[in-house]
Amino acid sequence: MSRFVDRVVIHVAAGDGGNGVASVHREKYKPLGGPDGGNGGNGGDVILVVDPGVHTLLDFHFRPNASGGNGKPGQGANRDGANGAPLELKVPDGTVVMTEDGEVLADLVGVGTQFVAAAGGRGGLGNAALASKARKAPGFALLGEPGERRDLVLELRSVADVGLVGFPSAGKSSLISVLSAARPKIADYPFTTLVPNLGVITSGDHVFTMADVPGLIPGASQGKGLGLDFLRHIERCAVLVHVVDCATYEPDRDPMSDVDALEAELERYTPALGGDLASRPRVVVLNKIDIPDARDLADIVRPDFEQRGWPVFEISTATREGLRELTFALAEVVEQYRAAQPVVETTRVVLRPKAVDDKGFEIIPDPDDDTGFIVTGERPNRWVLQTDFNNDEAVGYLADRLNRLGVEDTLAAMGAQPGCAVTIGSWTFDWEPSTPGVAAMLTGRGTDVRLEQNERVGAAERKMQRRLRRGLAVEDEDE
Repeated sequence: MSRFVDRVVIHVAAGDGGNGVASVHREKYKPLGGPDGGNGGNGGDVILVVDPGVHTLLDFHFRPNASGGNGKPGQGANRDGANGAPLELKVPDGTVVMTEDGEVLADLVGVGTQFVAAAGGRGGLGNAALASKARKAPGFALLGEPGERRDLVLELRSVADVGLVGFPSAGKSSLISVLSAARPKIADYPFTTLVPNLGVITSGDHVFTMADVPGLIPGASQGKGLGLDFLRHIERCAVLVHVVDCATYEPDRDPMSDVDALEAELERYTPALGGDLASRPRVVVLNKIDIPDARDLADIVRPDFEQRGWPVFEISTATREGLRELTFALAEVVEQYRAAQPVVETTRVVLRPKAVDDKGFEIIPDPDDDTGFIVTGERPNRWVLQTDFNNDEAVGYLADRLNRLGVEDTLAAMGAQPGCAVTIGSWTFDWEPSTPGVAAMLTGRGTDVRLEQNERVGAAERKMQRRLRRGLAVEDEDE
């Protein structure tokens, strides 16, 4: 059974942010020393990292679930919670990250390349960070945000300069075995090669890689045979090499028809990474000329391939005839292809300021409620997730934030009536506009009733109690 896996679906979940804490500083003679609740820690990210020691996605086949560490909650005495530990997942060079719909999110090429597969949630603010002149002692804290959860598709596309294509048993595995240190399985039956094999080839001062793609057959672009499972491995190749079996015993096959059939499949296949396989350079290798009949057939079909402008090489992997000329020619084509590619520029930091008329939210009518509205936007959704709806003061703080953002004014302009349903995220509220009466009621938001209670005995009252204990009249003591 093959242990090579080049396509998996993984389920990643970043860590949740820790909750902030509502705490009041207490020490002797200072029962209400002010808010000192710390912030919650951030959740850990799930990160994909290219590692040179990984060559397959087999680990994800058996363990498709991955989670980052959760952030710790804040504590009193202004102590912030610890951040959750990030989780790094090692992937092979050439891994493509996609959504389940086929959208390419990242192409991980190069050792050390990283991609944040799921971002950790931000930790909630403690009441010390929420304190202000108008809200000196908040009796609430913000909740931590949940971490991002995603289902992603990982596909491995071999990073090779030369791709060997051809019918089963054409000699591709034998060719890569004699040109490099790769040792693929070789036998005299079709579909011997079930996994792509990579080999590193040195030709003079040039070094390039070669991929032995499992045998293709007509209909491969529609998934027939090994089809789409391995066509993806030639997407990055600089040159495609047709390895043709000139000693086949099948009467309905000949070198020209074999190449034409594979060219039709390459034309139908649409690379997910973009580009066009039809535009890649081609080289034709007529194999097994150590057999007399095969050498004669190679001499017959060679002019037909040369008319197409393709270089043609007659080789024998058994006697190694023609291999030196082939390797030097492939090295030259690869160097020309590399020189024609645009210079890779360093990543630039792009700043995209928000538009002047960007409110940060959008309000649309609720399709399920004729009188309701739905508020969308990153900040409103995030604020709702941070709110503890069991705390009236926290709910009031949420209302203040939405009002400052302009949600209330926009609702009024759209004709919202008091009591209509307003949905933000997974929560639905009954909207109450800020009328003068309501505004007066909300002026106490953010206050602490503990600070408003004053049970301390004043000096005049203590003096009166002292007189009463002595049994003296107020007039006598004054005299």
